[in-house]
Parts: sequence; C-alpha cells; structure tokens
Amino acid sequence: MTALNKPAFISVEDYLTGEELAETKHEYLGGTIHAMDGGTNDHAAVAANGVVALGSRLRGKPCRPFGSDSKVRIELPEHTRFYYPDVQVVCSRNPGNERFQEHPVLIIEVLSESTRRTDLGEKRSAYLAIPSLKVLLLVEPDRLRVTAYRRQPQGGFVAADHAGIEAVIALPEIEAELPLAELYEGVSHGGGLP
Repeated sequence: MTALNKPAFISVEDYLTGEELAETKHEYLGGTIHAMDGGTNDHAAVAANGVVALGSRLRGKPCRPFGSDSKVRIELPEHTRFYYPDVQVVCSRNPGNERFQEHPVLIIEVLSESTRRTDLGEKRSAYLAIPSLKVLLLVEPDRLRVTAYRRQPQGGFVAADHAGIEAVIALPEIEAELPLAELYEGVSHGGGLP
C-alpha cells in the first residue's frame, strides 16, 4: 500500500506572487491552490452582461462592479481563501494596486456543470461568510433563472428564485436593479433567447 502525497502548503504571499505570473487563474483554499477551468461562451457572456448592466446603473455612485479578473479574499476562522467571482460589487474598495477585494456587497456566480457541486457547496458557504456581503446571485447559464441569497436584518440569508424574461432583481443594497433580460442578452441557451 502506498501513501498519498499531501500537497505542499503555499502561503498567501506566495500564492499572490505566483498568481501575478501565472497564465492560468488559481483559487486558494487555506494553503492549497486549484487551477480554474475555462468557462463556456454563454458563461462568459452572462458574466460580462452582469458587469455591464450593473456598471451602467452604478455610474456616479459609490459602489463599483468588478469582473472575474479581481479576486475576493475571504478570511474564515480556520483559514484564508481566494476565489474569482464572475462579478462582485464593492462599495469600500481595496487600493487600486492590490489584486483582490475584501468587502464585496454583492457577488454573482454563474454556475457551471463542471463546478456546480463546488459552487453550490463550499464556495456558496464561503461567500455567505463574508461580513460585508448583502446579496449572492447564483445564475443558471442555460435557463432564465437566478437564485438570490439576501442577508436578513436578524441574521442569516434567505433564498428567492427569479425566473423568466420579465423578471427583475431589485438590489436596494446598491441602489440598482438587474433585469434578467439584460443578464441573459445574447446568450444562446437562456430559455430561448436569441
């Protein structure tokens, strides 16, 4: 019987330095790194539509959307994680020369078949542990459906589904809204969208 090799521990500093030089993005989970798979064109289109739709609504306001090139740092009790959300909206930004954000108010994660279990499990739990987070949107890329997890005043999050071309997700937390028609614009699968 052979023993399995345990991956070497990588410090946060080494991860951040390595990520500046890497050709592939990596997520960081408490000392281990995991290469990210490339997404489909529909996945990329939905994410880009989210940045554009929110960016136009937030122009001149204190909050700003960031795309998937900006990581989010999550400090959990047991370790640090870094993920690349598809979209995050930040009202209290880290300095421009840093390569991550720490205080997102809203995160959009477009689900993928290859990462669905992780997205709905460990990643969702980590996002919901961010103290600044008010809303997490989990987007189905192949049908017009978004599940919104909204922080409640008494604590915890409540989930609500938004579906159909006419649906609009109200986002009073950032003084905006997100119509599903704009989020899925030009997506080939989006429930019959052109």
